[in-house]
Amino acid sequence: MPVLFLKSLSAPRRSESSDFVLACCLAFVAGAVNAGGFLALRVYTSHMSGMLASVASFLARDQLPIALSAVGALLAFMGGAASTTLIVHWAQRQKLTSVYALPLLGEAALLLLFGVLGDQLNIKLFSTVSFLVVLLGFMMGMQNALITKISNFRIRTTHVTGMVTDIGIELGRLFCSGIARVGDKDATRANLVNLGLLAVLVGQFFAGSLMGAFGFKHFGLLFTVPLAAMLAAVALFPVYDDIRDFFAGFSPQT
Repeated sequence: MPVLFLKSLSAPRRSESSDFVLACCLAFVAGAVNAGGFLALRVYTSHMSGMLASVASFLARDQLPIALSAVGALLAFMGGAASTTLIVHWAQRQKLTSVYALPLLGEAALLLLFGVLGDQLNIKLFSTVSFLVVLLGFMMGMQNALITKISNFRIRTTHVTGMVTDIGIELGRLFCSGIARVGDKDATRANLVNLGLLAVLVGQFFAGSLMGAFGFKHFGLLFTVPLAAMLAAVALFPVYDDIRDFFAGFSPQT
């Protein structure tokens, strides 16, 4: 039963419940990585609005190397999103079961690499920090593009600005529902479902941030290991199924 549940989270055939649970997992991981990354590197690696604004700020203060590092993180985020799109489209053409699991497994591997390298390297060096920021930005781009494609552009998990905006919109619609025709409750009911989804995702991001802050504070960058394991647990079974089917195609005919 747990295996079937985990398979459903990254299966190509989606349901609203599997989308919701996967989004909660990814929001939790994104919050943990953001908080932990800030403690370690002093940068919120998925906040591209702030990253772009910081480029202008650094340039205005003649801090060209730091500005270039921020540009690198911005480009890495876009590169991560592009890589997820390429992986998903390729896997769809190959009719793979792991169409959504492959980007997740890639993110898990990069997150583990980040933790191991960050633990071994001197994070006080500017070059090390720049590299790790770029690596985290790439991962967050991968994740954001994946849940965006899965949810048909309804959900983002690496930042809460859009989700908080959507919560405000839904609250406004809810308050305006009183002027609708009596008995016309469909729109209100749909808004409540969406409002609940968004509130839970924001809560998951915050819970992940708390866990990441405490984890990175007490265990350092190696706290990424359980986060990577969480992503890998969601992705491994569909990938295993595709590998098994691939080798089964080469088995001797009887």
